[in-house]
Amino acid sequence: MVLLVIKAAMKNEHFEIIEVEEPYYGEISELKGVWATGKTLEECRGNLGENLEGWILVRNSQGIDMPTINCYKVITPALQQPTSGHIIIPVQ
Repeated sequence: MVLLVIKAAMKNEHFEIIEVEEPYYGEISELKGVWATGKTLEECRGNLGENLEGWILVRNSQGIDMPTINCYKVITPALQQPTSGHIIIPVQ
């Protein structure tokens, strides 16, 4: 289910070329802190996907709600309750 959210969020990716060692910069501006760099566009895109996955997992482990990503809302269960993960629901 997390893969659905990652694919949906990656539709909002934005890339630009910057003047540093790894000249490709990418971000998902709707998700604060989700950005990456790379020596090629493909490397940057891969790094961005990995960072997005980590961002989702950290927020989930900390019990922090996530914004709606395109048409998906991720609901993080309360930390006190035993849980197998998070709930992903489509939003209209």
